[in-house]
Amino acid sequence: MARYVIALLAGCLTFAGHAPADEPATANRDKTIVETLLRLKNIDVNAKPPLKQAVLRYLQTVQGTPRYLEIIERFEIQDNNQQLLHMLQQAPASTAGVQAARLLLQFEAQQLLQSGLQDKDDQLAIATIRALSIVSNNASTALLQPMVNDSQRSNAVRNAAIRGLGRNLNGQRFLLDMVQRDQIEQAFKFTVANALYSSPDATIRKEVAKHLTLPQTKGSTPLPPVAELVKRQGAAGTGQKVFNTIGTCNKCHKVAGQGKEVGPDLSEIGSKLSREAMFVAILDPSAGISHNYETYLVATDEGNVFTGIKVSETDETITIKTAEAIERTLAKEELEEIVKQKVSLMPADLQKNLTVDDLVNVVAYLLTLKKQPAASAN
Repeated sequence: MARYVIALLAGCLTFAGHAPADEPATANRDKTIVETLLRLKNIDVNAKPPLKQAVLRYLQTVQGTPRYLEIIERFEIQDNNQQLLHMLQQAPASTAGVQAARLLLQFEAQQLLQSGLQDKDDQLAIATIRALSIVSNNASTALLQPMVNDSQRSNAVRNAAIRGLGRNLNGQRFLLDMVQRDQIEQAFKFTVANALYSSPDATIRKEVAKHLTLPQTKGSTPLPPVAELVKRQGAAGTGQKVFNTIGTCNKCHKVAGQGKEVGPDLSEIGSKLSREAMFVAILDPSAGISHNYETYLVATDEGNVFTGIKVSETDETITIKTAEAIERTLAKEELEEIVKQKVSLMPADLQKNLTVDDLVNVVAYLLTLKKQPAASAN
């Protein structure tokens, strides 16, 4: 029966000729063919070019929808792998994005996924990592492992890979092995420690404690892992006071025009970062330095060294802003070197002046700083 139906469909396509895909008659015929094929079992449309072309044309009309992914999986259509990569990069934490990543792994499209992981745009690379992290199987773990020690990638990308590996036991065991071999660079120990201290495996938690510790707060009290911190609810009003006093946050950041502008303006930070990302940004500021806020080290011929954010640069001069919000313009002919740093200008131990409650309250306050809706024209 199935063979007869397939022959009939193929005959219809041959009779129809080569009408453009956007014509209503062609679109309706393609839809009918696809719906018919979906009712049949063990159909290999890849071996029947006329039917496959009908499926491919129909896919163009449902691109980006659950139906699109359903048909690609059912008929094992690999012609659209590039579109699947685009889908997962645009919405890596969505059901569609994760399903697109899963299909690429199912199709063994490792080379294409590698291209996504190696994208020069960090945000696209991180999106690829995130989708693969949520799939969280042996194939995705294998793709993420080499990124941990890839010195050609930014700290943000490498930390994202570490967090991804920390989502499953195989990834955690891989990270623990690196810890035991002393193969984790200092810049990534915070992220690795958080991943392993949050493991459901008591053996992993016990073993990592022999090698890595989490940051300490006021009174030398160890912080719990970020995974536990995000479960706590703070008081935004109290957090605002901490932000402007013992937290010293306003010495480098502005909120609603108040404070110093050394680091990013935080007036709308609650619309940009999740609760988890807030804690990471405070406790490990070098994990993902914002674009245009990278730190530069500038050394003069006389041996003076200045560190700060680059404000501007010409062929003759460079202007940097120090942690004290002081701008210095230096003539390049008097400089020995200009080096972009991987370490944030923001201190990595600010939590030492805070209690755990202080930290939770500050994050609660930051989450209230959101972009205001545009005023109605009426």
